[in-house]
Amino acid sequence: MEKAINANRLFIASCFALLTTAFAFGIRAGIMNDLVDDMSLNDVQLGWIQFMGIFGFPIATLVGGPLYNSLGPRRIGNVAFVCHILGITFSILSNSFYTLFFSTFFISFANGMVEAAYNPMIASMYPEKKATMLNRFHVWFPGGIAIGSVLVLLVDNMGGGWQAKLAIMYVPALIYFFMFLGQKFPETGGKETASTAENVKAIFSSPLYWVMLVLMVMTATTELGTQAWVERILAASGAQPLLVLALVTVLMAVGRLFAGPLIHQLNISGVLLASAIISAVAIYTMHMATGGMVYIAAILFAIGVCYFWPTMISFIAEYLPRTGALGMSLMGGVGMLGVSIFQPIIGTWLDGHREAMRAEGLTGDALELAAGQATLANIAILPAILTVAFIILNIYMIRAYKKGSAAPAH
Repeated sequence: MEKAINANRLFIASCFALLTTAFAFGIRAGIMNDLVDDMSLNDVQLGWIQFMGIFGFPIATLVGGPLYNSLGPRRIGNVAFVCHILGITFSILSNSFYTLFFSTFFISFANGMVEAAYNPMIASMYPEKKATMLNRFHVWFPGGIAIGSVLVLLVDNMGGGWQAKLAIMYVPALIYFFMFLGQKFPETGGKETASTAENVKAIFSSPLYWVMLVLMVMTATTELGTQAWVERILAASGAQPLLVLALVTVLMAVGRLFAGPLIHQLNISGVLLASAIISAVAIYTMHMATGGMVYIAAILFAIGVCYFWPTMISFIAEYLPRTGALGMSLMGGVGMLGVSIFQPIIGTWLDGHREAMRAEGLTGDALELAAGQATLANIAILPAILTVAFIILNIYMIRAYKKGSAAPAH
């Protein structure tokens, strides 16, 4: 008798894989000052570490996306696990900027393979509720960042170094490996998506897909670019940066868990527009906030960026299904590529504003606060642009729906 697919177990195992990815982001955000102290890194070098911590992701999706139909999620997921273990181990053993720079690539490559393997797998297992289940899957990205941030604080309070903090990542990695072990996976592809050649044809014949790729860069950077630098930007704001990060990510996880009713009410494009408006207001507010007001701005930020990533992926799964697993993987990859490119840019902004404020006579915490606030003002431009873009997208989708070429997604 053929073994049945245990969709629930596969989904939970996928969540632990994404939890490992999230730990990479949350823990890296929590060790930046440790790296400054231990390796004497400057903000530009930290920006390049952040770059490499993301750059492997799009490389992996460029590899995993086209191979999904032939290799399937099992083999791609195995590659993710091996690269996670290699990356974590060699990062812990690093003793210089260059060794940490290259070992971080393995972790980010593994993260991209997780996205390439399990987004399309989940979409195929739950064809009637893709957007809802993809949002539930992506609960574990902000949820994992929150958990990772809290664990970093606990290890810090116990006197552990940054190597001990990185070692936390072994736990979810081993859990997802053993949960997937021996399981039957769903068949890859289907009537609309089985052929990678058809996926490529659909991507190149759809101007809307290319527009969404550009918007994915901005949504991803608005969310992840801000979070990656929260410790450095908010260090002198009077708020505890890692608590801000934990607050943001917990609220994002809760929001994604209950995304279904909101998507039913607003549809996918409506959710994206609302997210852009709230994100723009939140980051602009945060750039002026100090003390307790930082936490208020952080709550608004969490509501704003909460649905960006999974809803952008869901848009492709629902409205451009012929792009298949490749279409979803490329969306994630291009998003992370954009975030990686912006990391050294944000680091340069921060260093540049710091020098400009120092020339004006600011020193100490006042200098760090002014530089961080000015950097947030730069980042706020992205969701402002997105607001205009998603207004246009909503008009386009309403017209397409009236013509019968698109339907509300649930």
